[in-house]
Amino acid sequence: MEKDMDIVEVLRHSRHDWLNRLQLIKGNLDLNRIDRARAVIDEIVIETQNEAKLSNLHLPMFASLLLKSNWENPSFKLEYEVLQDSKSLQINDVLLTNWTFLFFSCLHEAIEPFQESHLLITIDPQSKGIRFIFDFSGIIIKSKLIEKFLANQLDSLDLVIKEFSESELALDVFMPNMA
Repeated sequence: MEKDMDIVEVLRHSRHDWLNRLQLIKGNLDLNRIDRARAVIDEIVIETQNEAKLSNLHLPMFASLLLKSNWENPSFKLEYEVLQDSKSLQINDVLLTNWTFLFFSCLHEAIEPFQESHLLITIDPQSKGIRFIFDFSGIIIKSKLIEKFLANQLDSLDLVIKEFSESELALDVFMPNMA
C-alpha cells in the first residue's frame, strides 16, 4: 500500500473540505436558501457520526483507508455508513485493509475514467464478525479485471456477488471474527 499521509497533509485536506462545506452553507444562506443550508448541515452531521462510528470499530488501518479515499482516489466517490457501534469485534485489520485497498485499485482500473462513479460501503458489525455491502454505480469497462479479482478471494472472506453489470456492482462480504 502507499505511504501514509503525514499529519500536515491530512490536516490540509481536512481544512480544504471544511472550507468547501462552510462556503456551501454560506452561499446558500446568502441566496436565502435556508432549507438547502440546513440540508448541508444535516449531511455533515450524518457524515461526522459515521466517521465516529468507523473510528470506534478499532480498525485503524481500515478506517484510515476509508477516511483518505476521496483525497487519494478521485476515480470514484466513496461514501460509507456504519450501521451500529461495536466494541467486541476481533477482525484482522491488516487483512481487511489490504483486501479493500486491492478492491479499490481493481475498481479504479476497471471503470471509465472521468465519469461520475460512486461506491457506497455499508458496514454492519455483527456478533460473529462484520458484514460489508459494497454497492458501486458507474461505467465498468473492464469487467474481466473485476471477475478475475473476485475469483481469487481469500478463504477468510465470505463473498457473494449480488449484482454485476456494465453499470453496477454489488457485493456482500462477511469477515468473521478471528479465532
